[in-house]
Amino acid sequence: MSESFESKKVIIAGGSSGIGLATAAKLAGEKAHVTVTGRSAARLADAAKIIPGIHTAALDSGNRKDLNAFFDTRGNFDHLVIAVSGSKGAGKFADLPLEELRDGFEGKFWPQLNTLQAALPYVNKGGSITLITAISAISRAPGVSGLAAINGALELMIPSLAKEIQPLRINAVSPGVVNTPWWDFLPADVKDDTFAKYAAQLPVGRVGEPDDVADAILFLIRNGNVTGTVVRCDGGLSL
Repeated sequence: MSESFESKKVIIAGGSSGIGLATAAKLAGEKAHVTVTGRSAARLADAAKIIPGIHTAALDSGNRKDLNAFFDTRGNFDHLVIAVSGSKGAGKFADLPLEELRDGFEGKFWPQLNTLQAALPYVNKGGSITLITAISAISRAPGVSGLAAINGALELMIPSLAKEIQPLRINAVSPGVVNTPWWDFLPADVKDDTFAKYAAQLPVGRVGEPDDVADAILFLIRNGNVTGTVVRCDGGLSL
């Protein structure tokens, strides 16, 4: 059965911008009690202004001691969304410094698993956990083998974890090209040109927006009959 989010307690790790922030806004709009974590106090302050009523907590998801203390203080809750991400690991393999790939794992893979493991004792029976991966896990495109390793490793764990932690549910959403701050490493004109080129190739005719992915996340949280699944929300990029 699908459920109402009213009065449900939801924690969004890495939710101070982009997909995580869009998800927080939708959940708050349905009267959930939302707590957003992130490393940047400034971004968290901005998030609280954008979505009045949410709670924020400055937290580094790579620090297990701090994660343990955070979840112990917060106590039981209903749903967890792990939107923690990093920016390293892309590039042609022959030229990719393996230290950068290691940094990519340290920026996303390990923080997501640390958050998941630290949170498990506190997620209420009937609750859910949703990871945010990326379509690079299966895209087979040149220059994304490192990103494929990071996101593919997370996705491969989902079915096994679903059996291990039942009746808790765990799923993942795999976005494609989405207009988020992740792309801000590019100059504005280059980013616009990049998005235009992707839009011309995608079956849906446009790049994704954070709200698109947030809708997929809410579906997985709400639907009590879905677990062990990776939902592709990529505009057809993987086709």
